[in-house]
Amino acid sequence: MSTTRAIASNTIIQIIGKGASTFLGLVAVAIMTRTLGAEQFGWYSTAIGFLQFSAVLCDFGYILNTGKLLSQPGVDQTRLFNNLFTWRLIMAFVFQGSAAALIWIFPYPAPVKIAAAVLAFSFIPNLLAHPYVGYFQTKLKMMVVMIGEVAGRAFLVLAMWGLVSYHYGFLPMTVAVSLSAWVYFFYLFFTGTPVRLQINRAETQAIFTTMWPVALGIIINAFYLYGDRVLLPLYETQSAVGFYGAAYRVLDILAQVAFLTMGIMLPLLTYAWSRNLRAEFNHYYHLSYDLMLLVVLPLTAGTIALAVPLMRLVAGPEFTAAGQLLAWLALSSTGVAFGMTAGQIALAINYQRQALWIYGVDAVLSVIAYFYFIPRYGVYGAAGVTVASEFFAGAALLILTARATKLWPSFATAVKISSAALIMGLTVYRAQPLNIFLSILLGAIIYAGLILLLKVTSLDAIKNILQPSPQLPNNQ
Repeated sequence: MSTTRAIASNTIIQIIGKGASTFLGLVAVAIMTRTLGAEQFGWYSTAIGFLQFSAVLCDFGYILNTGKLLSQPGVDQTRLFNNLFTWRLIMAFVFQGSAAALIWIFPYPAPVKIAAAVLAFSFIPNLLAHPYVGYFQTKLKMMVVMIGEVAGRAFLVLAMWGLVSYHYGFLPMTVAVSLSAWVYFFYLFFTGTPVRLQINRAETQAIFTTMWPVALGIIINAFYLYGDRVLLPLYETQSAVGFYGAAYRVLDILAQVAFLTMGIMLPLLTYAWSRNLRAEFNHYYHLSYDLMLLVVLPLTAGTIALAVPLMRLVAGPEFTAAGQLLAWLALSSTGVAFGMTAGQIALAINYQRQALWIYGVDAVLSVIAYFYFIPRYGVYGAAGVTVASEFFAGAALLILTARATKLWPSFATAVKISSAALIMGLTVYRAQPLNIFLSILLGAIIYAGLILLLKVTSLDAIKNILQPSPQLPNNQ
């Protein structure tokens, strides 16, 4: 099917680009952890966690909603995009500027507060990039986004390398992080559709009418997704926060892969649902879950199996203890996969408002749990609450959207993919101690073989997918 090939080709581009970007990001983290040590990397983790909390508060589902809005029939895409970018600019400066000021009332070490002011300038371009990412996802041109992301990460690695060579430390490294984000944004800005600052009443109303349920849900999400990173430094040492932050840097890879996967599917789900193309919507619904599980489950199983050597490789011997944390946190990835898929389906069918109670209940329970478990169990208490909250949200959203669409993911396919991932993970774990790169290669071969053996997909399907993608219908 031509659209399937287009989706898959774009997915392959993103996987390759994300692989390169992730590798460069891990190199940058490796340089930072080895140079700064656990305590100073804890400073960085505290500052970045606080700003991430603020960034999520003003996220508003911009990437997803940009794709949704631009996919609607009969819209003036140029004027709509101008308004989307203008409001993104306003929110980015207001929220990140406020966060950089607000952190001074918290009892964090002084270098953390200074770093937050510097790092706020890295979150502004990342937020400004959101409308462009949504635009390129809609056009199935994620190659542009991947090039920009890789360019930004390459700049970061070179900058880090130079700083280490000249024996610069913590604060100069935060400046490098900020500059790399601007490299990424400016590439998208000069490559993407021309934009000018513009606020129109009709477009603004359409934007916020569409966004507010998602925005409210994401604001609530911030408390259970990032509450641990704000509260943990109040109860734990900066070294422990550094371990937790390093483990999360590896875990974020899984979340990014899941997010990008659904970013491709959302415009297609929205297109089919808004035009009452039921057969196409059903196809994209099942493809969303199958594709998500096919990508996320092996990464999760492999991360758990190789958690300790992964942390030793990425962050250095001082962070070996963070491997056990990573193994626990990786358990949440399955919940993230289901929650993200179901959440985007809810967005596509305009069911965001009905999903708000799930986010609200999860946020309240998680914040209460954080205040109870973090003082008693430290980083493991935070990790446990994270896993529980992700599974709760994923399961509840899956049930909600299944009842709304009267569709359920394929149980047989999920069992096959889960079995392949589990067998692969156990085999790799039992093969230890083995060189980590050989372990990853072994896991990839086993998983690919099992996917073919269990007939989750076939060689003919893969060959068909890898053929050049035809043009998709114009969404205007």
